[in-house]
Amino acid sequence: MLVHTDPFQVSNRLSGHSFGSGFSRSTMTGLRRRRNAVKTAALLALLTALIIVIGGYLGGATGVVVAALLSLGLNAYLYFNSDKLALRSMAARPVSPQQAPDLYAVVAELSQRAGQPMPRIYVSPIAQPNAFATGRNPEHAAVAVTAGILQVLSRRELRAVLGHELAHVYNRDILTSSIAAGLAGIVTMLANLAIFLPIGSGDDDDAPNPVATFLTVLLAPVAAGLIQLAVSRSREYQADQDGAVLSGDPLALASALAKISRGTAARPLPAESSVASQSHLMIANPLSGNGLSALFSTHPPMQERIRRLEQLALEPAA
Repeated sequence: MLVHTDPFQVSNRLSGHSFGSGFSRSTMTGLRRRRNAVKTAALLALLTALIIVIGGYLGGATGVVVAALLSLGLNAYLYFNSDKLALRSMAARPVSPQQAPDLYAVVAELSQRAGQPMPRIYVSPIAQPNAFATGRNPEHAAVAVTAGILQVLSRRELRAVLGHELAHVYNRDILTSSIAAGLAGIVTMLANLAIFLPIGSGDDDDAPNPVATFLTVLLAPVAAGLIQLAVSRSREYQADQDGAVLSGDPLALASALAKISRGTAARPLPAESSVASQSHLMIANPLSGNGLSALFSTHPPMQERIRRLEQLALEPAA
């Protein structure tokens, strides 16, 4: 049950946290940015190590050299194109201010309130209500919403959701999460390719071990899921809080999350690899929550997120 409180009173109390440059000082601390930078570097290093190990296993010294060159290319590709991978997985298309004037107006207002650049805006045709942000920094960010979320949320609720997504951008955690998604997709792709590699060629002692290759194919998707799980769970709580401070309306975000939760449960997306590897970017888990998708869910419990937002609405200004 959502707590009913005057949103204008809540906004006035939360204004004690400050917006614009104050918002940056209070919520986007240098420590958090450095921590996300370290996570990003660690993920890229993991990708490099993984490719080199696989290259050495399959091709010896020559394989290591080829794998090292390949890893450099993949690292650069992920850094500059992780946003495109996420947007493509949801079939999101850019929209202009003429096509979505209300959406643009809300994002522009929140961006100005935070003193940050205007992100690119995309809409996905998917009927499930959901949203996500992607990009390597605020200057190259994109915010995407689904057609479903535009239908079920009020303008006030949509504004709160967009505040949550912009908080991800300003907290610099979308690059980490986008690279994690790309890494998960690459790991899964490498595992799938391993099926077609010549293995166990008779008496050749240097040939790859069929059992080891089988385990690689079996465990690679598991490793990809664990990578996402490690980097994503706590960031939703932080984005909820920071987004509520930015919008000044935690109860609108709580109400939106309740509607989104019901919508994703009613219209779960298929657990295809392209969707599954990007699911941790969404404001709510877009998958069914059954089987492996439940095991690797990167989202904290929705009821706990709503409870924290309700509590934030009752707190006095800091």
